[in-house]
Amino acid sequence: MDDLKHGSRDKRGNWTPKEPLTSAPIFVLPPRPLDFLRWLPHYFLPWNVLFMVSATLFWWYLTPSQDILKTLHWSWILAIFARNCLAVFLFYGAFELRLYVKRHQQGRFKYNPKFPADSKSGAFFFRSQNLDNMARSFGSGVPIWTAFEVLTLWAFANGYAPMASFTANPWWLLTIVLLLPFFHEVHFFIVHRLIHLPILYKWVHSVHHNSSNPSPWSSLSMHPVEHLLYFSGCLVHLLIFSHPLLAIYHLHFAGFGAVVGHVGFDKMETGKDRGVDTHAYAHYLHHKYFEVNYADGLIPLDKLFGSWHDGTKDGEAQMDARMAKKRAKMNAKFNQKA
Repeated sequence: MDDLKHGSRDKRGNWTPKEPLTSAPIFVLPPRPLDFLRWLPHYFLPWNVLFMVSATLFWWYLTPSQDILKTLHWSWILAIFARNCLAVFLFYGAFELRLYVKRHQQGRFKYNPKFPADSKSGAFFFRSQNLDNMARSFGSGVPIWTAFEVLTLWAFANGYAPMASFTANPWWLLTIVLLLPFFHEVHFFIVHRLIHLPILYKWVHSVHHNSSNPSPWSSLSMHPVEHLLYFSGCLVHLLIFSHPLLAIYHLHFAGFGAVVGHVGFDKMETGKDRGVDTHAYAHYLHHKYFEVNYADGLIPLDKLFGSWHDGTKDGEAQMDARMAKKRAKMNAKFNQKA
């Protein structure tokens, strides 16, 4: 594909989409029903459907029976951990292999033209972004993901959480499936703003932002405290009359879905003139500028709280104005104390 038909590249090789970022046409006035109908397939395809399918397969074929789950035992806990590790390795690795190792589409549609493997940095273990990111993903990311999954499966099996049935409560469970991405967006926004507080950013979130040019393995490269906060959203299923399958879907949405925001490419080519939109640009801008796009645009939370960046020069000017205002406010406080 010719990426210059869909965007432009500056003198440094940074690629920018032609169209500015927009939030989903849901919470808009006046309503835009035609825009909503055009957007609706993108809500499901390809990612949400993929994660629902993976969760279903995990629940039916790779999760022990309810009787086994009632008792915490190292054998099945280790099996859950092993299957999660393997799934992350295969899913993340597939993106990494295609786009960053084999460089199947070279730099086409890549926001930042540099590839992390081509340079070393003291910010990372072994001076390697990829090795550092993998170590953090498997060192605390997947273990904490697994711990939340084990907790929810055990709680449902023992009746500590109200469990709905697909036969008796199909419409209720379908509603949860449809609304789960919205809940994830709100939870992620709140957690994300929290860990950008100076003390938490310094000791916790800065680990993730070391990957200013993110790649697939950056997705779960976090401090353990951030992993705890990030995956904690699945605990809502212990409160809302849900089902273990949907809790697994929630964890897949968070765990596997993180790759989508960190893939570093706007499109993944699937043919000479075909490609799959990653919708990664909003989060890429967050890694580039730090204090914009704390959510992904499904709900216009960043617009509401003044941290939206649509990827245009006007968006950058608005960001610069916000930062200048913030610096002036901090300087005024400093001068008052002095």
